[in-house]
Amino acid sequence: MRHYFLGMAAGYSGGEWLQHLFTMGRKKDLVELTSFLGKKYDGEAILCKNGRSGLVYALKAYFSPGDAVIVNGFTCYAVYEAVKAAKLKPIFVDIEKKDLNFSVKTLEKAISAKPAGIIVQNSLGNPVDMKAIEKFAKEHKLTIIEDLAHCTGVKYPDGREAGTVGAATVLSFGKDKSIDTVSGGAVILRAPHDKPVESPSKAPKASDFLRARFYPMFGAFCRTLTYIGLGGAMMRLFVKIHWVEKSADNRLDTTRRLSKFEARLALKQLQELKRSGEDPLRDFYLVENRSGLLKELQKKGYYFGGFWYEKPVSPERYYKKVHFDEAACPNAVSVSERIINVPKFYTRTELKPALKLIKEYMKEGENE
Repeated sequence: MRHYFLGMAAGYSGGEWLQHLFTMGRKKDLVELTSFLGKKYDGEAILCKNGRSGLVYALKAYFSPGDAVIVNGFTCYAVYEAVKAAKLKPIFVDIEKKDLNFSVKTLEKAISAKPAGIIVQNSLGNPVDMKAIEKFAKEHKLTIIEDLAHCTGVKYPDGREAGTVGAATVLSFGKDKSIDTVSGGAVILRAPHDKPVESPSKAPKASDFLRARFYPMFGAFCRTLTYIGLGGAMMRLFVKIHWVEKSADNRLDTTRRLSKFEARLALKQLQELKRSGEDPLRDFYLVENRSGLLKELQKKGYYFGGFWYEKPVSPERYYKKVHFDEAACPNAVSVSERIINVPKFYTRTELKPALKLIKEYMKEGENE
């Protein structure tokens, strides 16, 4: 059996991609999702085009232009883009290899830059020590923004659910996120704010709507073609002709909202979500000679080249724009060169040959 990675669409069954294709949305679905999120996270919910647009809303509500905010040194370009769009200064801090998150120890090194806030992302669904970070934030008068793209439903070590602690909670419903409707997002403003916030008034562009609607079907089609060696080539063609859009290329736009059918799908996933701090979005492993391992995995039919992240701020094609200080974040640099992460929709039986090979490339004791 051949396995491969094309985003979460690779894991859609026939029934699931058909359901996605033919789900009809109505205005009431937008209202019901807004109400659900407002009640769940105890705040004012706004539905957005994508997660990064929601993050802009949160940052503009609680910070002023020129403020500095702390960002995980192992993250995606979408976070950097949102910080810059809000006219703020990102301060990247290093991570701990055990969970890919910053800690109080690494946060302390950023205080000299006089930050006004912290964006907590719980990398790959691995929860931070929120109790310690919250204490640190209070001591230094920092506002916490929680980014739930990887971690909707995850519990912090103290038992609180991610998204119920900070001044604002941001969700992404993009490909391969913890809530996946292909695109879309939301923000919940939990703490009082004195800056006016207007909800997006425009519907999604027709091109964005169609890409979101048909992506799982294209993924299923490419999955079938993979058995004869043509799946990757077909997906690259879909990307080239803009029938499929890479997640990092989904443009930030605070004027447009989530589509109605995606609101319906997101609400269903949120209502059925069962996750915990012991169930991360992806398992990750740190290996030596990653390129060699990927080639060996591919020989066995596993295509894990779509891992998060190949650079400290991914994807690589945007990395130079960030001007990332690699000397300040050595762990993030090391991890980005060595990480292999595996989507959770594979069964343990399907993964058994891959995991056996991955372990041969790991340093003894490092991933424990």
